[in-house]
Amino acid sequence: MEKVEGYVEHIVYRSEETGYTVMEISSSDEEYTLVGTLPFVSEGEYIEARGEFSTHQMYGEQLKVLEYEIKAPEDSVSIERYLSSGAIKGIGPALAARIVGRFKDDTFRIIEEEPERLAEIKGISENKAMEIASLVCEKRDMRSAMMFLQNYGISLNLAAKIYNQYGAEVYSLIKQNPYRMADDIPGVGFKIADEIAVKVGIHTDSDFRIRSGILYTLLQGLSNGHVYLPEEELVRNTSSLLGVELSSIEKYLMDLTIEKKLIVQKEPEGRIVYASKYYYMELNAAKMLHDLNIGYDVPDIELQQRLSRIEAQSDIVLDTHQREAVAEAVKNGLLVITGGPGTGKTTTITTIIRYLEQENMEILLAAPTGRAAKRMTEATGYEARTIHRMLELTAVPDESPESGRFERNEQNPLEADAIIIDEMSMVDLNILYALLKAVPVGTRLILVGDVDQLPSVGPGNVLKDIIESGCFHVVKLEKIFRQATYSDIIVNAHKINQGIPIDPAKRSNDFLFIRRDDPNSIINATITLIKDKLPGYVHAGMHEIQVMTPMRKGILGVERLNSILQEYLNPPADKKREKQVGGTVFREGDKVMQVRNNYQIEWEVRSRYGIPSDRGKGVFNGDMGVVKEINLFSEELTVEFDEHRLVTYSFKELEELELAYAITVHKSQGSEYPAVILPLLSGPRMLMNRNLLYTGVTRAKSCVCIVGSVGAFQEMAANEKEQKRYSGLDRRLKEVEQSGTDSVGGTFSGMGGLFGQ
Repeated sequence: MEKVEGYVEHIVYRSEETGYTVMEISSSDEEYTLVGTLPFVSEGEYIEARGEFSTHQMYGEQLKVLEYEIKAPEDSVSIERYLSSGAIKGIGPALAARIVGRFKDDTFRIIEEEPERLAEIKGISENKAMEIASLVCEKRDMRSAMMFLQNYGISLNLAAKIYNQYGAEVYSLIKQNPYRMADDIPGVGFKIADEIAVKVGIHTDSDFRIRSGILYTLLQGLSNGHVYLPEEELVRNTSSLLGVELSSIEKYLMDLTIEKKLIVQKEPEGRIVYASKYYYMELNAAKMLHDLNIGYDVPDIELQQRLSRIEAQSDIVLDTHQREAVAEAVKNGLLVITGGPGTGKTTTITTIIRYLEQENMEILLAAPTGRAAKRMTEATGYEARTIHRMLELTAVPDESPESGRFERNEQNPLEADAIIIDEMSMVDLNILYALLKAVPVGTRLILVGDVDQLPSVGPGNVLKDIIESGCFHVVKLEKIFRQATYSDIIVNAHKINQGIPIDPAKRSNDFLFIRRDDPNSIINATITLIKDKLPGYVHAGMHEIQVMTPMRKGILGVERLNSILQEYLNPPADKKREKQVGGTVFREGDKVMQVRNNYQIEWEVRSRYGIPSDRGKGVFNGDMGVVKEINLFSEELTVEFDEHRLVTYSFKELEELELAYAITVHKSQGSEYPAVILPLLSGPRMLMNRNLLYTGVTRAKSCVCIVGSVGAFQEMAANEKEQKRYSGLDRRLKEVEQSGTDSVGGTFSGMGGLFGQ
């Protein structure tokens, strides 16, 4: 690291929200520009800073400050310079000169130890003397705290957040219970707190550590789709995380329950443990779903007559289940429609829309992702938006990029008579809860999806739980329509789902099986398909053809495939700039994917002349795009996502992106591609299952290519065992139904806004 020191001459810019500061300092021989999180540094102070030099395209050379120390002024010249700068409110140049003229080098000792003597100076009352002393001590305390936190390897940005949260309490908190920060401060998780605890010398079996470890284990469970964990699994995972044998967890569960951080439920299979937020989220979601389930009295004769007119006008013929779905949508406040590919879900949705339009109803359409919303719009002819956009997502100031807030909620509900949500298998508990808070009672809610697809990436098993609860009207579309029977993709997808064997040797125009029995041959065949065979066959570009694999790691995992495919599909060239981050090289022209929700990052759509025509915030986990530009000078990378949204990332933000020539099947949910390539050889049995294969095959629009071992394909199609996902929405729905809405109303009141979105 480079080191510079000097007086702070000028604060060019400071963000009140984040503390990010641009300042100019001068030393005896040179002037420097410093940038970084420096919220407590004032003009006139003497700073010693360490960091890395970089060159900004507009502002020139800058030192990015990673560590700093404020040196207290010791001689009268330095003291007067500091006090004259305005760092201490109420002291200007003239008054600073009088104070230093009187007390000389002893000025700071007088201010801190004998502040009443400041009243000897003309223009300073006793009250003002005490106020000046208080401000000087406050500045000193801030500097001391920042230095203290830096000693434990805490970044400047995080140190500022910690001091703002705890003030002088920071010393005892760091030494006694740094794990409290994981609860109180966004951006401080268990691992950061645990690293600090190790440096402080806190024992590995500390009560604070074990309690924090339990909460962190539940949080990790959420990232694996679990809303709760069985007690035995929680004990086992927590012990593994902490490296401590937990003979009993009862005491800690009781303490955390008393603190309202956990909910422990007794179920027939044993005790289960929720983070409180998610227990009440499930419970509230169950109550709101039941509240929407209102019956509407519509004469059946009138309904059928109107349906027949719509069929005649649209030149369609609905089957029995489709007619039932339309009728149930008209008669009920809540309806679930499920079915596989080719079973007429889109026709059913379109007919429901036309029926409700004739009733002069306001209708909203939405889907979990931009790609799914675009498909919904193209298929129905009616505008659909993402759920996030419909609920008017905004970033939360002073929070992490992954923190967002929906402007549409119980205080500001959606204005619609009916809301139709497609691709419900992708909707997790968090999004369901946010959606339901914004849907007022009396609005029809129609949930559409394929329950046999993989569950959401986020926690919960929403669509499956709602259906299996048996509490609501569910229509399952099963008939494969004649036009769909010409597609082997659709026919074989249903065979996979039903466990019917597929003959890999059968010739097909859109379901191709290319036998290869070793990894290198599979990869070579995949590259040939993408570069030479499929683009002309499906009339699509190379970037539109998607390789999907069951796993991230391994010889045919996402990470290795992306590295190889990048070299063949987007090789290095003199005109292509690139940037290496960790083990990944990003190159102009690369296909990339956003791998976490970022509600704060900005995007814009530009006209052909480069003028912004639309702006917004938010890029979400699973969004895919192409690297358009890498600016090594400004250290920025620009990606163009769907709908021509341009997003600029600083190099520090590139951990939010990964190459996407190959993606996991899980990440493909809600998307449709002209052609899909599935390389299959071997893998963990829990991943190589029917559910995953079915989902992968149904992502292809014109052609799916299975490249690999016939045995692996057949074993996967025969394996019905899915990864276990712990969710309890179905149980909460049954509880609410059995209790009756009146008797449980008190339980739910006041909780709707308890957990933000």
